[in-house]
Amino acid sequence: MTDTSFPSLPLSDQLLSNLSSLGYETMTPIQAASLPLILKGQDVIAQAKTGSGKTAAFGLGLLSNLNVKRFRVQTLVLCPTRELADQVAKEIRRLARAIHNIKVLTLCGGMPFGPQIGSLEHGAHIVVGTPGRIEEHLRKERLCLAELNTLVLDEADRMLDMGFQATVDAILEATPKQRQTLLFSATYPPEIQAIADRVMKSPKVVTVAEEKSQSTIEQRFFEVRDEEHRREAAMQLLFDNKPQSTIVFCNTKRECQDVADELRSHGIEALALHGDLEQRDRDRTWVRFSNRSASVLVATDVAARGLDMDDLDLVINYHVALDAEVHVHRIGRTGRAGQKGKAYTLFSGREIRKVRALEEEQNITVEESALPEQDLDLAWFPKPEMSTLQIDGGKKDKLRPGDILGGLTGKSGIEGNQVGKINVFSTYAYVAVERSTAKVALKKLGQDKLKGRQFRVREIRGR
Repeated sequence: MTDTSFPSLPLSDQLLSNLSSLGYETMTPIQAASLPLILKGQDVIAQAKTGSGKTAAFGLGLLSNLNVKRFRVQTLVLCPTRELADQVAKEIRRLARAIHNIKVLTLCGGMPFGPQIGSLEHGAHIVVGTPGRIEEHLRKERLCLAELNTLVLDEADRMLDMGFQATVDAILEATPKQRQTLLFSATYPPEIQAIADRVMKSPKVVTVAEEKSQSTIEQRFFEVRDEEHRREAAMQLLFDNKPQSTIVFCNTKRECQDVADELRSHGIEALALHGDLEQRDRDRTWVRFSNRSASVLVATDVAARGLDMDDLDLVINYHVALDAEVHVHRIGRTGRAGQKGKAYTLFSGREIRKVRALEEEQNITVEESALPEQDLDLAWFPKPEMSTLQIDGGKKDKLRPGDILGGLTGKSGIEGNQVGKINVFSTYAYVAVERSTAKVALKKLGQDKLKGRQFRVREIRGR
């Protein structure tokens, strides 16, 4: 296919008009390779990295296959994490906003059952969720997939990595045999082929090379003597670069928390993200990092899967990743959208074998770089540019981002350009404001009413 414009596809006028309004003009490689097949109703296995445009690829496909007048679940999208499910659901809603009366429902673990049961009773066209919660609703006969025509497995490799094989199998058993199945995966391990052999009909395999030129990422490797030296090295690199936004990848949950605590003890606004956190704490952590209220996110690979930022300044691999594919995925978080990025890896003598595997995988020659020399007791790190306010009210209270923005920018408030991201969850909401305006914003929201009610508001600090 030589024409990569969206109008070259057999999409409805509504979808094309909306794509134009969103600024979607030319398809990404994964979209150009997979969408024509998807729109023909074929099963597709697509290997694509995060940030390649895969959500729009399957999103446009499932919307084209939807009968809005039939108010039944016609599409199920399975995602490995709540964060990715929320992100996918939001993108599908954006793609569908020109089509009236489409209902997209998110069903994920870590959230109360009550509201989900109520939403299921009212029906939906598209369900996006995590395997565990979807399987539970099916088992308790709250969710019916009898009229499903499209099944999407997003980041299927990660679902298998996280141990969802049996759960996914149970969900597949509850779906009609006659359906379109779309499988998107960053890697293509044998387990993916095994799933395809069992549940897909003559699937077309689409593989798109990584779009990002490795030249956009400055990779450097630093040898450390021991674990104490590793901690010092991570701080030296942060103090030397003073990036606004950094992810430090750790291999274990304990390591993740310890590193975040150490960075905070030296004045760096760092947050930990790992599997031991409650869902609400995970939400708050990611919100604060993505809205630039925290400078550093220290995360495990599983916890960070599906979390996207297009303007990440630096990635630090605190230890060498457990395998080369994970390393590539980690460093791919920086240098996105044509921007320059930096990826630094710390390694000890015990990790030389992993470093050699990276050389072979990426066809590079690793040369050790010298660590910057810093007196950590005198080092200075800039404070984040934003601060986060938490409002103890959310979607259940009919609270919308526009209500919060209006409340902040009313009489005696702050300017609209001083307000950052607004995230509204079921029972709470977060808004980022410029750090210098936090006191004024806190007072304004605390004194005034939103939706005719007063809500408790506080500034989120520390952990």
